[in-house]
Amino acid sequence: MKKILVPTDFSEQANNALEVAAEIAKKYGSEIYLLHMLELPVGLVDAGLIEGTHNDIPEALYFMKLAHNRFEEVKDKAFLKDIPVYETVLFKETFEGIKEVAQKNDCDLIVMGSHGSSGIKEVFIGSNTEKVVRNSDIPVLVIKEKTPILETQDFIFACDFVPHVKNSFIEATKFADAIGAKMHLVYINTANKFKTSEYLEKKMKKFLEGVEFTNYTLNVYNAESIEKGILKFAAQKKADLIGISTHGRKGLAHFLNGSVSEDLVNHSKKPVITFKIS
Repeated sequence: MKKILVPTDFSEQANNALEVAAEIAKKYGSEIYLLHMLELPVGLVDAGLIEGTHNDIPEALYFMKLAHNRFEEVKDKAFLKDIPVYETVLFKETFEGIKEVAQKNDCDLIVMGSHGSSGIKEVFIGSNTEKVVRNSDIPVLVIKEKTPILETQDFIFACDFVPHVKNSFIEATKFADAIGAKMHLVYINTANKFKTSEYLEKKMKKFLEGVEFTNYTLNVYNAESIEKGILKFAAQKKADLIGISTHGRKGLAHFLNGSVSEDLVNHSKKPVITFKIS
């Protein structure tokens, strides 16, 4: 976690995410890359702004200057003292901009704020957050409220214990180890995909073969749906953080299968961290 990307719309939730990123950065000597995406009036888009001619457009320069002024205010916050902070302003679709900056700077983690979904879609909320969670190749930590992440004691990680998610699970154990949290591995048993205790015990044992991380508990929780099961189990454990692997499905496959990770990001009040299945 040496390079942390924090997309911001300068909202309270984005500031909460930045505080979490700063907390991690101070412990691990990380750099923070602040990114702000500018929404474009149709006229500017038609003028070819996205193609890189914005330096000749007064309106674009005005929006850029406003963003940089906001950055200066943000960078003056006490919790960012002594942390290297770099700023970027892009005229680009939100997810594409986040992906571009993350790759360009070889970032290890994305920390972003979210209001959650309540029928109203705003910048970095709803569909934009879902796109990042669904498609990011690096872990995404979604923050809603002020969270002392390094004080996390209990970390829920929902898993179906199939071989192809093992790499993402290993990444999750590294994160748990880094923040000093106990991981509670949980299989959510639903009626339409019910598994016996004996079957799951064997499956979990095989999945964990060769895993060096030992600070975990194994759990099975029965629920009407995976998402509800995770949220209820997290409440039962009084967990500080929820983690899950994400498939990165696209198009029709994504529509048919849905996405538990995206639902959790929208509905959980607790921080959620996602790890891409590779």
